[in-house]
Amino acid sequence: MNGTRARLTRLLGLAQETHISLPLFAMLLLAMIWMATDHFIGIERTAAQSAARESSQELIDTYEAQMQRNLGSIDQTLKVLKYAVELKGTAGALPALNQQGLLPSGLVFVVSIADRDGMLVASNPPARTIDVSRQGYFGFHRDSDTSTPYVSQTLRDDANPDWHLHFTRRLSDKDGSFAGVVIVEVDPAYFTSGYERSRLGESGALGLYGADGVFRALRIGDKVVWGQAAPRFAREAGAGQAVASSWDGVRRYTSVRRLHGFPLTALVGLSEHESMAAFEQQRRNYLWVAGSGSALLVVIVTLVCVWSWQLTRTRRRIRRAQETYAAASEASLDAFFVMRSMVDDSGAISDFVIETTNTRAETLAGMDKPALRGMRLSAMLPAFRDNGIFEDLIKVTLDGGVHEAEWLAELSGARTCWLHRQVVAVEDGVVAIVRDITERKVAEERIRHMAHHDELTGLPNRSLIRDRLDQAIVQAQRRNRCVAVAFIDLDGFKLVNDGLGHNAGDELLKVVGTRMAACVRREDTLGRFGGDEFIIILPDQPDNPMAVAPVLEKIRQAVTEPILLGGQEVQVSCSMGVVMYPRDGAEPNTLMMNADAAMYRAKEMGNNNFQFYTREMNASVEEKLVLLEGLRGALEDGQFHLLYQPKVDLRSGLIFGVEALIRWEHPEHGVVSPMRFIGLAEESGLIVAIGDWVLHTACRQNKAWQDAGLGPVTMSVNVSPRQFEEKRLVERVAAALRESALPPSALELEVTESLIMRDLSQSVEKMRELKAMGISLSIDDFGTGYSSLSALKSFPISTLKIDKSFVRELADNPDDQAIAKAVISLGHMLKLRVIAEGVETEQQCTFLRDNDCDEMQGYLFSRPVPPAQIALLLEEQARMQAGCDSAGRDLFGPHADAA
Repeated sequence: MNGTRARLTRLLGLAQETHISLPLFAMLLLAMIWMATDHFIGIERTAAQSAARESSQELIDTYEAQMQRNLGSIDQTLKVLKYAVELKGTAGALPALNQQGLLPSGLVFVVSIADRDGMLVASNPPARTIDVSRQGYFGFHRDSDTSTPYVSQTLRDDANPDWHLHFTRRLSDKDGSFAGVVIVEVDPAYFTSGYERSRLGESGALGLYGADGVFRALRIGDKVVWGQAAPRFAREAGAGQAVASSWDGVRRYTSVRRLHGFPLTALVGLSEHESMAAFEQQRRNYLWVAGSGSALLVVIVTLVCVWSWQLTRTRRRIRRAQETYAAASEASLDAFFVMRSMVDDSGAISDFVIETTNTRAETLAGMDKPALRGMRLSAMLPAFRDNGIFEDLIKVTLDGGVHEAEWLAELSGARTCWLHRQVVAVEDGVVAIVRDITERKVAEERIRHMAHHDELTGLPNRSLIRDRLDQAIVQAQRRNRCVAVAFIDLDGFKLVNDGLGHNAGDELLKVVGTRMAACVRREDTLGRFGGDEFIIILPDQPDNPMAVAPVLEKIRQAVTEPILLGGQEVQVSCSMGVVMYPRDGAEPNTLMMNADAAMYRAKEMGNNNFQFYTREMNASVEEKLVLLEGLRGALEDGQFHLLYQPKVDLRSGLIFGVEALIRWEHPEHGVVSPMRFIGLAEESGLIVAIGDWVLHTACRQNKAWQDAGLGPVTMSVNVSPRQFEEKRLVERVAAALRESALPPSALELEVTESLIMRDLSQSVEKMRELKAMGISLSIDDFGTGYSSLSALKSFPISTLKIDKSFVRELADNPDDQAIAKAVISLGHMLKLRVIAEGVETEQQCTFLRDNDCDEMQGYLFSRPVPPAQIALLLEEQARMQAGCDSAGRDLFGPHADAA
């Protein structure tokens, strides 16, 4: 009930609005105007239609009288002519009447007599004698004994080629028999000559039609026609009603009247368009007046309504703004202070008085609204005259506009926070909008920290490192001191990251970063450069590189301490390159580049050490660049060739296989060791094409030895990490075998265990595909990788190769002996063959043979040799096998000398 009453009250309130009530009144007034206009138009239309019908009736009366006279004259002529024929005969009738002056004018009427046979026997004016027996009027009088005249349709004949109406009467002899007909021919236009434009207009109709419904004469404007079908009217019609004419479709107020004594009907038609023309003009006048008045009314009402609507809208907007301001200020997180300025005796602004606030302002000020209202700003903020707020308020009050600022404020309770103020000028004062931005300031500080610090370790990133280095250089220039920069790269990090996963790698970086940070001073900078690379900036150093050696050694030892990751203990080391400003570079880029070169020299020196930069290091880098440039065209220029090192069975002493080893014949540097260019090829990606060439060349060479009838040998080819990770490795190996026609069993691929451990599941899958092709697989450098023993059982391999680092001191080092025994034992337990590489002494060979090692290769038997030398060794071996079964025991010495 209350809701209905509220809606009703609202509707009544809306109805009182001028822009709503005035259009309703205007719509009512417009309806009245157009109803009156329609009423008057209706009256005028009825009057015009009545006048047209009356005019049509008047015209038909006049036309009827005229036609009765004309037809009566024609009928009188027929009767006189008939009487003369009865007195004078057909030959003397016309002369007698002419003599008496009783014949009508030959210009209008043609008078003629036809005998009982239908032959014209006399005519005036004279005409040809023709036969009219076939004419309708002749047959009518011949077949019917009637005294009524006959009116034919408009026609023409041989006697009179013009169109005429034929009025005829029957001639009878003394016995009453048919004796012929008398004829009066009349031009159809004769009956419409009374057409007056002043009364009938340009489209009026005047005519006669017979009982057969065919017009004998019809005039429409200036045109006279005949033969058209006459309209058919209902019994009550034909008295001035507006009907569409059947001959042209024009609507006319049509009146008809049957003529006495003749089978003819007179017709008068007034065009509805012409008859109503005056009414239509008057109707247009009425509509124009009503339309103009309506338009004027609409314009006036629209202007008044727009003015009223804008006024109402302004009032609503002001009211809504006030309500919105009140609601927004209360709901806002900002504090609102509406303040009025106070002036002193000189007219200058001396203070501000708080007039109104919102709830947020109460919370910020620690006082309620009644306490705040009327309080001077100087009483609430005693320091506002000293911190710039007072000057800002005065400037906005005098100049207008908006002013924003931030300041660190001390609030009640001895708490401080960051505040943002926005001051807007209003009449006689200002509105201050104050917001607590402490959280935003903290977030901005956090963002700045994230932008300049590594997300994982929290250490400075490249950007901050560069900034700190710039600052250290500037300070060193002022104090005439030096700056040390150490570029640190972790040794073995990739192995941990690939073997234990990225999470373990991330944890390792955090632990190492924490350890290194504990080794440097507060003023020093430790940052993460990227990946497993770190930078240490040691400012304010003396001009003595060795002064930083203790801290570098401390860092090296901290990094090498074991780390427990996921329940497994791992150990990494670090290689450091050290530069000194200004000795090793005057600007940051040069210092970083030289430190990087020194770090690579530390890695070349065996890792886990630090190297100070020397100019020769850049020369080494330049040499690498030269080698890399030459490496790009070496394959196309045929600068590579292969050497082959035999593999020997330790029990029989026979050669069972060879290992293909690549050599580069540089056109300027001569023979380049694989140790110098294989790493470059791996880094640049050229190793894939080079490895593919090695594989094809080695397969063709082995096939050539077989085709030469030499003993069967297995060709071992090393697969680099980049080659092994290449998706088409299996396809490339299959293509090499197919191109060389070498049996898969004659090929062995050697892969390192560290390579396999990068992605164990994918590596095992590829190895199984190669094994399924019939290719043998060998793990090279076994024992130097990381955590491969636990996965060794899943490898589809046939051979383990003991790394030469364990063979080198095999004769004297108990640790190397223990490792070698363990590898041999492990391989045999897994049913694998074990081969030792780098065997150079008899003592090493004896130890391996005594501990059941299966195979060996090394300088003791033969260095890597060209293909022809291998062919000689195989031929000699075949001869010795044929000559003496015990020859194998003496193979090592002679072949080593021959090689």
